Amino acid sequence: MPEPSFFVRRARVKDVPEIQRLVGPLVEQRILLGKDSAVFYGAVQEFRIAEDADTGAVVGCGALHVMWDDLAEVRTLAVDPGWRRRRVGHALVERLEEDAEELGVNKLFCLTFEVDFFAAHGYAPVGEGIVGPDVVFELARSGDEGVAEFLDLARVKPNTLGNTRMLKVLGPAIPGPPHV
Repeated sequence: MPEPSFFVRRARVKDVPEIQRLVGPLVEQRILLGKDSAVFYGAVQEFRIAEDADTGAVVGCGALHVMWDDLAEVRTLAVDPGWRRRRVGHALVERLEEDAEELGVNKLFCLTFEVDFFAAHGYAPVGEGIVGPDVVFELARSGDEGVAEFLDLARVKPNTLGNTRMLKVLGPAIPGPPHV
């Protein structure tokens, strides 16, 4: 029997309940941060969806959240248990990296328990100091919990226990069209 096929596409608002279905068990296990529906709807444009080519079922999701001019976070990566080990997560990460390059972002951050998975994509463990103190000051004003985790703020320490901070530097940013 041939392996079921899937494709990766931009998320739509109708996908939010499916994103929540995929993320829910990982939130319960404290692997991912829980988010309200309003947050998912507000960030739907950040998400990519892996869809079963035969049934149209959502089998995976991941988001790219731009944090600063050259830094974005790969977040909320989740794959349906029945689809794991079929390269769905890999396809999502690769698409998010393409999105980052298109946006002109050249550093990708993640906070993860899946160190081997991200290392296979060129991410390496890092400490603090990814951005300068002036950027830390600006980012600290954000209400986004993922940004708070990136900054390792005290209020989110329980969320980050056991996670590894990882970073990947992409090639140089793609230059835009010449200004006329």
